[in-house]
Amino acid sequence: MTIEAIELAKSFGSRPAIESISFKIEPGTIAGLLGVNGAGKSTTMRLLAGAMTPDHGRARIDGICVQDDRIGALSRLGYLPEAAIGYGGLTPREFLRFVSEARGLHGQACVAAIERVAAALNLFPYLDHPIGSLSKGWRQRAWLAQALLHEPRALILDEPTDGLDPAEKVSLRNYLRRTAADKAVLVSTHILEEADDLCDRIIIIARGRVAVDASRDDLVRTYGSLAAAFAENATAARAAGRDGRVGSGCAITA
Repeated sequence: MTIEAIELAKSFGSRPAIESISFKIEPGTIAGLLGVNGAGKSTTMRLLAGAMTPDHGRARIDGICVQDDRIGALSRLGYLPEAAIGYGGLTPREFLRFVSEARGLHGQACVAAIERVAAALNLFPYLDHPIGSLSKGWRQRAWLAQALLHEPRALILDEPTDGLDPAEKVSLRNYLRRTAADKAVLVSTHILEEADDLCDRIIIIARGRVAVDASRDDLVRTYGSLAAAFAENATAARAAGRDGRVGSGCAITA
């Protein structure tokens, strides 16, 4: 099971959001997608998850092209969008039942899937409260649960710990580590400490292009810390001139 971006490009009007983004994430890898605000992280994730159509390039899940066979590709993927909202009138149990049935899980299979993700994310205390009445952290758990219901082998999680308290963040990171043994996982985060703790591979986007794609350990050996690697590469494009290209000395590949 792999997550693959092949020369993905997307513009909004005359403004390029990303330009020729390419990488491939193999099973057993948790890759962190990092960048300053506006770098193109969420756009990249939406293209990979089929929520947007690229202007150029291809997105593949388990070798299946999202543009050619969206249902086939997304049946293998769990996706948590950025700042997930909606379905406020449903309880998490009702929301998860709806998502389960949409994914072909009915009857006892549906019930078992809801029980499994609710236990994994400690969602039981608020499973029957309207989503609209829940705190941001509990809403985030409900939306994360929907990404895990069908036991996908690939996960794309956009800011998964947003709204969680420190203990909840630690619990989620531990869960992701346990489940990543046979999964390809792509996670975006604004918290460098989280990426340092959770991810074994780091992809830094600057001005819509991949500036760095390397193992976390290689970056720490090269720069001394992930924070130093991010400071040098994520903001390099700001001083790269009008064409926005990052200097050749900033790129690292593993």
